[in-house]
Amino acid sequence: MNISNKMVSSCPPITDEEWPVEIDDMKAGFAGSLNVYRTMAHHPALLKAWAPLRQHIVKDSALGPVRSELVILRAAHRMGSTYEWVHHVSRSRALGISDARIREMSGTPVGEDGLIARAVDALFDDARLSSDIEQAISSSMGTEAVLDLIATVGFYSVLGYILMTFNTPIDEGVVNEMINRPI
Repeated sequence: MNISNKMVSSCPPITDEEWPVEIDDMKAGFAGSLNVYRTMAHHPALLKAWAPLRQHIVKDSALGPVRSELVILRAAHRMGSTYEWVHHVSRSRALGISDARIREMSGTPVGEDGLIARAVDALFDDARLSSDIEQAISSSMGTEAVLDLIATVGFYSVLGYILMTFNTPIDEGVVNEMINRPI
């Protein structure tokens, strides 16, 4: 895993000085705080459209914060998105998820974490959940959680495509955390 910020981006994160006037109201919030959204700011209309879905996926998901992070970690692992992986290692730690549990999401976790991993894998491999996986998630987490899991994988896949296409640099605070406290 390369966490250095030495890769050159063909579409680098927008600086405060270059920030588009049409999304000036977004700069002080989530959009101005991370390089992924500063990269998306090259397309102000897309970033504006993205915000309500981000609110739901990140803040209001039926999965809840811990399960959401586990879904995102598995999706980041499957995509090979170092940016998403290390950012969500940091977020997972902030929620109290152990490093061992985080590492398991890149392997073969068991129990509910294993069910989440199998669901994410099914979406990447088969573009759908089998009826067994869908029913297991629905029984333990609810139908809304099934839909939010699918939406979360889709949402973070799109972010991963953007990040990897443009070699978006990992945010400095996360780089420092990974250097000082590797996973």
